[in-house]
Amino acid sequence: MEDAYLTLKGTSEGLFKDKGSKFIALAHHVTTEEKAKEIAKAYRKEYYDARHWCYAYILGPDKAKYRANDDGEPSGSAGLPILGQIRSMNLTDTLVVVVRYFGGTKLGVPGLINAYKTSAAEALQLAEIEEKFVQRNIKITFAYPQMNDVMKVAKKFDLDFGQQFFDELCHIEFLVRESLYPQVKELLEDIDDLIFQEKED
Repeated sequence: MEDAYLTLKGTSEGLFKDKGSKFIALAHHVTTEEKAKEIAKAYRKEYYDARHWCYAYILGPDKAKYRANDDGEPSGSAGLPILGQIRSMNLTDTLVVVVRYFGGTKLGVPGLINAYKTSAAEALQLAEIEEKFVQRNIKITFAYPQMNDVMKVAKKFDLDFGQQFFDELCHIEFLVRESLYPQVKELLEDIDDLIFQEKED
């Protein structure tokens, strides 16, 4: 199954000017709607003297959650062009806020679409993009003699280690890519006396 997705590593900024109007695009990595709205709200305070604060975001590896906000601009002239740029770069867990300072001359709907699209595109093109994976968190418990077998599986699939603690038994957490999960589970469960658990997030 496809378990990889692209997202922003940090933040970036784009700028577009047309007929005196200035469009500042600010791109962020976000994972929740609450965080996206919080950042958009913060920019409204920071750029308090601007005219509009439009934004769009896409969330989740499946890109199922998304929103486009025109913030008073003509319907479809701001939020959707921003959203279109996020989609065109195949990104998710991504928010772009575009702050508009009005320059005194109306741009018309085609002009607005171009301005919001171009500023958002610049911010995203300047961003550092990283590939991430849908992962499951598993916890295994086993006796010391099984350590070698466990480490072989961990090495074979290049598993990311989470919490580990050792007393009478060994307890290790791993992050496992979704596409590798069935194979990892099968090999670990083949190890004698190993207890395998999938952890809830």
